[in-house]
Amino acid sequence: MNSTQIITTYEEISKTTSKMLIAAQNAEWDKLVTLEQECRKLTGQLIQIKSEQDLSDELQQKKVKIIHQVLDDDAKIRSITEPWMAKLKDILDTTGRKRSLHRAYLSD
Repeated sequence: MNSTQIITTYEEISKTTSKMLIAAQNAEWDKLVTLEQECRKLTGQLIQIKSEQDLSDELQQKKVKIIHQVLDDDAKIRSITEPWMAKLKDILDTTGRKRSLHRAYLSD
């Protein structure tokens, strides 16, 4: 992978995380999962590079800027999904306790 391809891959990751943020904001969970898988595939391509390609100062700065945007999007996505996941966990825990109580009283 040459330096142009590397930067292009980082840009694709950034575009994907932006789409993930929009999906999270719109509670489009299936779309968010699909986009997360796409993002994982793109990051996997970068990981497979055996040695870090030397980037010009300009491309290195561009890479850093892209990474900061990706991290910003990720933080915003987490701020949306973590409370939702906690609420879902509470619902599942409550349902599980209800089942346990129901079984306990039915067995008597």
